[in-house]
Amino acid sequence: MTDELSFLRKQARSQRFTLGTPREFRVSPDGKRLLFLRSESGTDRRNSLWETDLESGAEAKIVDAVELLPGEEELPPEERARRERSRESAGGVVGYAVDDDLRLATFSLSGRLYAVDLATREVTELVAGAVVDPRPDPAGKHVAYVRDRRLRVIELATGEDRVVVEEAADTEDVAWGLAEFIAAEEMGRARGYWWSPDGTSLLAERTDRSGVSRWTIADPADPGASATTVAYPAAGTANVEVSLALLGLDGSRVDIERGDWEYLAAVHWSAGGPPLLAVQPRDQRRLDILAVNPDDGSTSLLHSETDPDWVELVPGVPAWTTGGRLVRVSAADGRYRLLIDGEPVTPPGLEVRSVLHVGDEVLFSASEDDPTQIHVYRTRNGSVARVSTSDGVHIGGGTAAVTVLSSWSLERSGPEVSVVREGKPVVPVRSYPVDPGLEPRPLMLSVGERGLRAALLLPTGYRPGEDPPLPVLLDPYGGPHAQRVLHSRNAFLTSQWLADQGFAVLVADGRGTPGRGPAWEKEVAGDLAGVTLADQADALRAVGADHPELDLGRVAIRGWSFGGYLSALAVLRAPETFHAAVAGAPVTDWALYDTHYTERYLGRPDEKPDAYRQSSLIDDAPGLRRPLLIVHGLADDNVFVAHSLRLSSALLAAGRAHTFLPLVGATHMTPQAEEVAENLVRLQVEWIKRELDNREDA
Repeated sequence: MTDELSFLRKQARSQRFTLGTPREFRVSPDGKRLLFLRSESGTDRRNSLWETDLESGAEAKIVDAVELLPGEEELPPEERARRERSRESAGGVVGYAVDDDLRLATFSLSGRLYAVDLATREVTELVAGAVVDPRPDPAGKHVAYVRDRRLRVIELATGEDRVVVEEAADTEDVAWGLAEFIAAEEMGRARGYWWSPDGTSLLAERTDRSGVSRWTIADPADPGASATTVAYPAAGTANVEVSLALLGLDGSRVDIERGDWEYLAAVHWSAGGPPLLAVQPRDQRRLDILAVNPDDGSTSLLHSETDPDWVELVPGVPAWTTGGRLVRVSAADGRYRLLIDGEPVTPPGLEVRSVLHVGDEVLFSASEDDPTQIHVYRTRNGSVARVSTSDGVHIGGGTAAVTVLSSWSLERSGPEVSVVREGKPVVPVRSYPVDPGLEPRPLMLSVGERGLRAALLLPTGYRPGEDPPLPVLLDPYGGPHAQRVLHSRNAFLTSQWLADQGFAVLVADGRGTPGRGPAWEKEVAGDLAGVTLADQADALRAVGADHPELDLGRVAIRGWSFGGYLSALAVLRAPETFHAAVAGAPVTDWALYDTHYTERYLGRPDEKPDAYRQSSLIDDAPGLRRPLLIVHGLADDNVFVAHSLRLSSALLAAGRAHTFLPLVGATHMTPQAEEVAENLVRLQVEWIKRELDNREDA
């Protein structure tokens, strides 16, 4: 990495300054060893598997991804889809699984299945290709994996490799052991099978996509290439059919009792108790926790929570403690609280974000009175203690007893990674992120009558009161499940670069964003447009009133995905406030987006047509009076390019000028090619400046 590279090129080359940072931590049962993934440097895209001795601090590379596979990776279609759902753009070993004693690790590389003996560090190739999600059983005697949509198991002692369950012929639509699109994209569940604690059977998901609508993605830049057809469950249409079965290694099969649920949200199986299922009906207003009887497949209801809008899914629960106590998170009293065997463990002022590990005790993340900070906590004999100590955003791994903290703050770029045992630091874990070469200086604010959390960034060297007022650029996401205003320098790197181009950049989290409790999140129920747009406008006015350096006569807004929707919405419905917009990969018609996300907020299109019309952008097209730049990847299989094309078509039909920029080969993730990623941002800045400088009130 040389200093001559621009910030944008550095950002693209380092995958937003994430390369070279450790992740995917596993702690051995005796607390003496730590496994993790990390690339060699801040520009190396290939992760290798590493081990740290937690007593001496010595670090060793267990699997060298470059040595194992010197060439380019060739991924099976299912693995490419898994990475797209998880927004994984790195390479090498991007995930791995271990046995209970941390003696064996398995992973796939370029579709090949490998196992590594963690004592001898001997790496063995088990299957030559097309492997997805390999996992050893708890005792390390077998390895399960998915190939060609079939669940298979290898016995390590004999090398026997066989399909666990056979299907009838011509079953391309049926898969065993793979999470369906909705689970991976919207529910945070990337797995489709789970080993029994004794390693003699698997609880496996069966999916049938035959009833799901088929949508086609073609490459107009390469008319000779075959189009890709995907099964996409748009709002109001059929979902993938999901069922479960217990599959014994002896060939037995026990089908799990099927209730009235549509969504399999989470599965947990440990020695603490029978298999746990978290399931929801289509409207998501109920979440049931079921215990499975492995003998006959029957289920019993352990707990049911209801809500008039929806029951939010919290990562990591339900689960059993080692002693057989049920761990769950409930929002029944207006806060996300951790409960063990039905008793609240966390105080009312603590907002639980996720459960990170459940063993004898529970490791979890939560926010206190400041939603811009996220801390890691653990339970201890019925009480709660905070593990992270400094201000910032802390990501936890490991266990409650031996915790790995990746700590981000406003004081430095990149994470500080450390291991904490019973509240005391043990060893640091090396991290090699690229130096961004700029220092964000966000002014953290709480504005307006709702206390909207916002950050204001001004150009480096700008002198308020002396230099001329600045055009304003809003840089939001603004929707559910994503938070932009965080106590982390890396969260504002792009925003500071934009500010240095001559803008006052404002980032605001409105109602519907996470971290402030269920009531705040559910303000968007039935209307994804009105509340989210109002909060961006309110934040702008409140900050502008206190900061005369903002020129409210020149205001632009840019965003991607929901942020792209919000940007287009702003110029269509509030042109008096917003004077130009860049809408990247926007949802323009919610009837084209997926079932689980869209119906959670708007209901079903046939039952709530007014909610869909109110939240759609298409009918607003004739009213466009401000410049609008639409950017969309032609290979996007999450927000299909049809969204932008339909809005563009409606604008053209109404005689409204606009600019449309298609990105050839790009998915919902922003482009990975360095020059394209850099030029895309530069083009947006130049376009915004030109339009704000030349704007005429309509």
